[in-house]
Formats: sequence, C-alpha cells, structure tokens
Amino acid sequence: MNQFFRKRISKLDLIVLRIVCIYLAFGLIWIFGTDSALFSLISSYEEFSILNTYKGVAFIFITALLLYSLVRRTLKQQQSIEQSLQASEERWKFALEGSGDGVWDWDLPSDHVYRSPRWSQIYGYAENEIAPTAAAGRQLVHPNDLAILISDVQNYLSGNSDVYISEFRLRCKDGSWKWTLARGMTVSRSADGKPLRMIGTHSDITNRKTSEAQVTHLAHYDQLTGLPNRVLFLDRFKQDIKKAQRTGQIVTLMFLDLDKFKEVNDSLGHDIGDMLLKDVARRLESCVRESDTVARMGGDEFTIILNDINSQVNIERIAQDILNQLTTPFHLGDEVIHVSTSIGISNYPKDGTEVELLLKNADQAMYVAKEQGRNRYQYFTPMMQEEALKRMRLISDLWGALNDNQFRVYYQPIVELATGAIFKAEALIRWQHPTRGLVSPNDFIPVAEDTGLIVDIGDWLFNEVANQMTKWKQHYPNLQISVNKSPVQFRSVHDNCSNWIERLEQLGLSGENFIVEITEGLLLDARDSVVSQLNAFREAGMKIAIDDFGTGYSSLAYLRKFDIDFVKIDRSFTSNIIPNSSDMVLCEAIIEMSHKLGMKVIAEGVETDQQRDLLRNADCDFGQGYLYSKPVTVDQFEQLLNATQTNFTLN
Repeated sequence: MNQFFRKRISKLDLIVLRIVCIYLAFGLIWIFGTDSALFSLISSYEEFSILNTYKGVAFIFITALLLYSLVRRTLKQQQSIEQSLQASEERWKFALEGSGDGVWDWDLPSDHVYRSPRWSQIYGYAENEIAPTAAAGRQLVHPNDLAILISDVQNYLSGNSDVYISEFRLRCKDGSWKWTLARGMTVSRSADGKPLRMIGTHSDITNRKTSEAQVTHLAHYDQLTGLPNRVLFLDRFKQDIKKAQRTGQIVTLMFLDLDKFKEVNDSLGHDIGDMLLKDVARRLESCVRESDTVARMGGDEFTIILNDINSQVNIERIAQDILNQLTTPFHLGDEVIHVSTSIGISNYPKDGTEVELLLKNADQAMYVAKEQGRNRYQYFTPMMQEEALKRMRLISDLWGALNDNQFRVYYQPIVELATGAIFKAEALIRWQHPTRGLVSPNDFIPVAEDTGLIVDIGDWLFNEVANQMTKWKQHYPNLQISVNKSPVQFRSVHDNCSNWIERLEQLGLSGENFIVEITEGLLLDARDSVVSQLNAFREAGMKIAIDDFGTGYSSLAYLRKFDIDFVKIDRSFTSNIIPNSSDMVLCEAIIEMSHKLGMKVIAEGVETDQQRDLLRNADCDFGQGYLYSKPVTVDQFEQLLNATQTNFTLN
C-alpha cells in the first residue's frame, strides 16, 4: 500500500493533503470542543446564539492565520528549493562552459533544446540563430555522420549504452565543418522511467581529428609521391583477395622497377630523382582506374593491383600503356630524362593465394623482364621459381667462395697487331665451384654486383694480380695487366681506390703496369667521388680503358671530359667484319676517332686471320681474342709470353 501511494502521489500532493488534514482536524476539534463547553457554561439560547456567532468569526480568523502560516511555510520551502536548483544549474553550466565546451539542454517530449552562448560561439552562430529544437541541430550534422549520431542517441536512451558519447562533424556558419565530441546524461525521467530531459556538452575536437588523420596518413602513405605505402598496399591486397574469394574474380598484381633509375639519381642528384618519382607516380595513376591501387614499395619500386579484369588482353593493354607512358621523356627543370620500367605480373588464384607469395612471384617475373632486356612486362611462370631458387643457392655459395679460396685468376693475352707480340693481358676471374665445376663469370658476376660482393671479389682479384706482378716484374718489366672495375665498386662506401694504390706501394710496383677497365655507363656518373677515383688512378700512373665501347651510352663529349688511354671495341662489332661491311665501317670510324683524340684501340673478339688483317690494315693497335688465346692459367700465360716476345718497350 505504501509503495502504491509512493508511485501514485507526488510530493506536492502530499504537502497539500497534509495541509487539508491539519485543517479538517482543527475544524472538527473546534466545532465539537467549543460547542460542548458552551452548552455546559450557558443555558440561555440567545446568549448561546450570540457566542456561537463570535465563535464562528474566531474560527474563520484562526483558520485563516493557520492557513497563512502553512501556505507561507510551504511556499518558502518551494522557493528555497527553486533557488537551490537554479544555483545548482548555474554551477554546472559554469563548470561545463568553463572548460570551453558548449552546453545543451534537451527536453525530449517537446524536442526543445537550450544551447548556451558558448555553443553558438564555437560554431560561429549568433544567439538564437539556430531554432531551439533537436531537429534543427540534426540538420547541421554532416550527412555521412548523421546515422552514427542517431544510433548513439538511441543506444543510450534505450539502455544499450551506459553513457552517451558521439563524434560527428557539424557545419559552422561559414560553411566549414568542425569535428564535435558530444557527451550527455539523462537528468529527468517519468514515473515509468521514460527519459524526459538530457543535458550535455559539445567539444570542438577538430585539431585532434586532424592530428589523427595526419598520423594515419604518415603511417599509410608515401610522403614523396602521396601513393599508398607498403603497409596500406598489403592491407588493400588482402581485402581484394578476400573479396575475390567470395566473387570468384581474378586479382592481378604488377610489380614495377624503374630501369637505370640509379644512374639518373647518381648523375643528376636526389632532387631530380625525387621529382622523377613523383611524375612516375602520376603517370602510373593515369593508366589505371580509381578502383585499382597504385603503391610505392620504396626506392624506385611500385606495385599495381588490378581488380575484376578477367581478360588477359586488357591486362596486357594496361601493361603496354604503362611502358609507353614511362618511355615518354620526362621534362624536369632544365633536364630531359629518359627512363623505362620492367614489369612482373602474377595473378590470383593461378599464381598463388597468399599475399606474400603473389608478391614474390611478381617480383621474380620483374627480375626476368630485366634480364630479357628491360622495358617489357613478363608473366610469372613456375620455371621462374626454379630459377629463383638456383639464384638463392648461387648467392649462398658465393658468400663462402672467397673464404674457401674457390676463385681463380686467368689471363687473356692482348697482342700488338703490328708485331704479334704480347704486350698486355686482361685478368679475368673464374669460380671453381666444388660441385658445379667452373662457373662462368656471366652467371655469378651480375649476382655479385646485385649483392655488393663484387667489392670484395674485385679487391681479391687485384691483390692476386699485384702479387703475381711482383714475380713477373723481373722477367717482364714492361708487361701491363688490365683489371676490370665494376661501377658498383666505384660507388662503394669503401675507398678501394686508395686500397689498390696503397697495395702497389707496399709491393714496390709501378702503376704503369696496370690498366683499369671501366664501362661506358660509368662515364655518365659525373659524381665527384667517381671523378676523384679516376684521377687518383691516373696520378698513380695507371692507365684507363673503356671496355665494350659502342654498346653503352658514351659519346664524344664524355671521351673529351675524361682522360682515357684505351678504347676497347666490343666483340659485337668485330666478330662479323668483312670488307666494306657496316661493322667494318664502324670499326674504322672508332679507330680513327680514338687516334685523333690521342687514345689507342684494342679490338675484342678477334677469332680469324681475316678479322686480324682487316683490323691491322685499319691501323687498330691491339687485338684480343681466341685467335691468339683463350683465357689461360698463370703457367700457360708465361709460356705464351716466352714464345711471342723477347724484348719490347711499354706501349
């Protein structure tokens, strides 16, 4: 019963009932108590009637005073309560707005919302410019965030969430958007527990959201090109594969590596290299759809994910478009840059179902594209996996070859065409593998350059030749040995140029007995470190020769810039020369040009008497090839020396 009254009767009703009850009790006591007293004291009816009238007046006066006292006391208590509530409301509004937040007060039944002056300041509105309703506030919420806001409110009001917190964008008066953190609580409920009133705050969290977006961007996008980085690429690739598993579609992965980018970066500087990478990124994006992904993996490596392209013709059309785009010259400042790219292609699910496997397969296909001449695309095949394993084993074996003394030095004579005497020789390295036998330099030198092992191998070769020269200098004081030096060695952080020169000084050898052979491509690298090394070799007395001339990028301008002693004509020109042939004309032009520039000429690949005679008649200085000898061991080379010369002067 008590619970029933507590639920059905409000506090105000209880106060009124209390007053009424007091009034009834007093009235009954007054009527019955005073009447009995009058009857006992007065016997005259007239006197009783007069006193009874006075009694009624007194009753009215006394009850009026009593009612005044009770009502005044009640109203005073009510006023005190209202003042306390107002002070409390002012305190929490002050506390909330004191933190810089805007305060709102929402009456749910009427949808009326009070918004504080600070709220209007945050979003740039004048007071009362926004209608005081929740519906008007929702119209300011970003369309993409409105559903989230409504869901958060409903979850709180329905009791699914203990607290009301929501983040959304809200439009300011100037049209911009501010990220807002809304927090609130219910402060009034109906008798059946239904929410009637909520109060809360709006906080401007735009700066926080901007910082979070910047951190996210830094973590997922390449800072130079703006493309997705490796982290975001892998995440998108995984999602695309999951989607393809449900739909049965094909996902194509392209792995791209720029051809000769390092030469551009080294010769023109990193600033030009960075500009080139940015332009490459834009061109790649222009070749694919918005639904595809172009990412930069690092350096000059890029990847492309193509979705829902089930036609090989379309895949190849995109690949060819990329090749065409990147071979179009790049105009960067005052420079015109020519590059190309090699593309490896793998497909899900044919070439694998895991991200890392597909990535590895596309990388292997790209490597094959480079081996086949660059500026082309290549699909992955199972055979590439076998070749990759062979390459891995070769690299592993190569690491131990130096320590296990598996390398050998062979010498190929360089013969003076006019006399037939051996004045020079080229030192060539061979790898005597314990199980594979003699491994061709064509197989392991490119791998050694890719892994950086060529630096240690090159130093070993030079030391072996220098040690051998200490034995030859007594009998062959004017002999010159040429040693190849890879561009990788020139760019190494280890100053092996100084090491070579110091080694000669330790052994008491003259630099005149050595020729350093470089590639044409190195002439493009005009960095100070390369130039200083070439100058150091020349100051030590060593000669400089350009190997395989005519197959690279050299020009007359580069030949004039560097002090070159010998030009070696590549075997591709000499192997097929016959009288009046185009190859013969080219050889004659190279010989004449070199002589006028003060350089001597060595023809490689001389294998027949006719080739020798044609070159000798064209005034070529030296010949090298199987006509004279294949590369031979030290003992065999000494026999050739003794058989072809007795006394000569250094040339």
